[in-house]
This record gives sequence, structure tokens and C-alpha cells, in this order.
Amino acid sequence: MTRIFSGIKPTGHLTLGNYLGAVRQWVDTDQHRAEALFCVVDLHALTVEHDPARVRRLSRQAATLLLAAGLDPAHCTVFVQSHVDEHTRLAYLLECTATDGEMRRMIQYKEKAARERATGGSVRLSLLTYPVLMAADILAYGADEVPVGDDQAQHVELTRDLAARFNQRYGHAFTVPRAVLPTVAARVMDLQDPTSKMGKSHAETSGIVYLLDEPDVVHKKVMRAVTDSGSEVTYDREGQPGVTNLLEILAACTHRSPVELAASYASYGALKRDTADAVVELLRPVRERHARLCADPGHVDEVLRAGAEQARSLARPTVDAAYRAIGLMPPLPSGGSSR
Repeated sequence: MTRIFSGIKPTGHLTLGNYLGAVRQWVDTDQHRAEALFCVVDLHALTVEHDPARVRRLSRQAATLLLAAGLDPAHCTVFVQSHVDEHTRLAYLLECTATDGEMRRMIQYKEKAARERATGGSVRLSLLTYPVLMAADILAYGADEVPVGDDQAQHVELTRDLAARFNQRYGHAFTVPRAVLPTVAARVMDLQDPTSKMGKSHAETSGIVYLLDEPDVVHKKVMRAVTDSGSEVTYDREGQPGVTNLLEILAACTHRSPVELAASYASYGALKRDTADAVVELLRPVRERHARLCADPGHVDEVLRAGAEQARSLARPTVDAAYRAIGLMPPLPSGGSSR
């Protein structure tokens, strides 16, 4: 059976972009068609300046929202990355397989490092090496497929390279995975800056719809969305990025074609109203289920505990085999002979 691994980083409150670009596909399709593991990758949140209490709070919120969105522990494994030691165990072996040049060519590292240096800051070493930890996340489970947004596709390519290189040098240890990109609303853009991705860690939040936003807040944000010069509703990513973003959001909410939708609107106002209504209705059941889960924290704890146990049982044999393959001595039994 095909095995899938994907994760979400708790660096901010989850957004409409996270839901339409990834989580909904996990819920509607991936957990039913494959052996699927979904992880809150909290270790990745430590690559930048952070508040420890906030990381803990957002990690729990992200896990609760994944369950509220419809991930079912009867069909998939939901867990927190730091609860399974095999991720960090394997990451070091892969650091010993990767090269400095590969890390520095990663687009996200180059962009973030440039922004930090422009303000006189510096970046943590973990930001440079986090693609290796991401590779460990994937390879530890023998994943065949990795559902990702297009901004993460380069990291999956690195994972493939590291797996193939390790297998060639030390013997077959890893499945070489492939990236799977969502087909609809793969990249929801910021409502105030439709040339930028709707990101959960942006400082400016007026263009970001969060999964837990109240309906009136959602309406205000969508109605204030930046559109384009002119008045004709056209699906044109280059010429009308603002309108195109609204059309793609509405299309994803209603399972219709954005081109077909564009032909049915004569004004931006009507498009905004219908998009706002559609987003509110899309998120309503998620918000309601989240409230019920928050009222029963013991249930969430048990899901995460069982998920970590299941994930550990899947990852440990692969990681132990990689330790042997690369030349490390196996642990000696307690009180036993070294002979």
C-alpha cells in the first residue's frame, strides 16, 4: 500500500491557504487512499526566533485543527514530530550525507538569509540544515509520496537525492519518495498582496484568513481584498492577480472552475461577497469541531500519544537499519558481554 507523509509547521495560526492548499486534500483523499502519516513539525519552528510557550500552544492548536478538519485516527496517524526521536536520530546521518553547497542552494534559505542580513541580523544554523531534518521526517517512514505545496518541492527533490546517495554508498536503506502537488488552490495568495503567498507567520495579518477567524472577521478581510485596475472580472494571474486570487478561492470552496466563475460576474463587489460567504461556510464546521475538541483535551492527548507510538514503531526499524548501514555499532545490551 502506498505510504504518505506530510507535515505542518506551527509557526503561526493555520490559514485558509493551509486548508485549501494541503489539509483538505489530506482529509478528503489522502487518508483514505494510502497509509498516511500527518505530523505537526514543531522542531522546524525552532529555526527562527520564537517564544517557547507560543510554539507549544500553536503545536497543540495545529494538531487539534487537523482533527477538526477531518483527519480520522482510525484512517491515519496524527502526531507531533518531537514526540518521535527517530526524526533527529536520522537527521544527523543525513547531514553526513548532504553537502554544504546543497544546503546553501535551497531557495527558502537564500531568501530568508538575505532578509535577515539586510536588517543586520543573522540566521541560525538550523535554518540552513532544516531541509535535512525534513528529509529525515520523510525517509524515516519509507514514504512513497509527499503532498506539498510548490514552495516545498525543492526540498523533496533534495530528499530524493539524499536517499539515492545514501542507498548507493551504504546499501539500500530508504524508499526514494516523490512530491505530489495539489491540483486546485495550490497556492492561495494574501488578500492584501496577491503576489505573495498567504503565510501563517506574516507580521501583517489583514490579508490572511485564519481557520479560527469569526465569520464577521472573514467577511471584512475578503471584502477589503485588493483587486485590480479596471472593472472586468477576468481570470488572469499576471494581469489581474487580485481578482484571480478571489476566483481561485471561490472555485476551491465551491468545486467549480475559476474560468467558469469569472464569466458569471459583472462586478468585483459581487465576487467578493460570494467569496466571503463561501469561505465562512467552508470553515464553519472546522471551527465548530475545534471548539468541541478543545472542550475534551484528554481525547486530543490520547490521539497524539497513540499517533506517536504508531509513528515510532514504523520509523525505528528504518532508522536502526540506516545506523547499521552507515557503520555505527549497535547498542550493547544492558549487563551483557561485548564479545
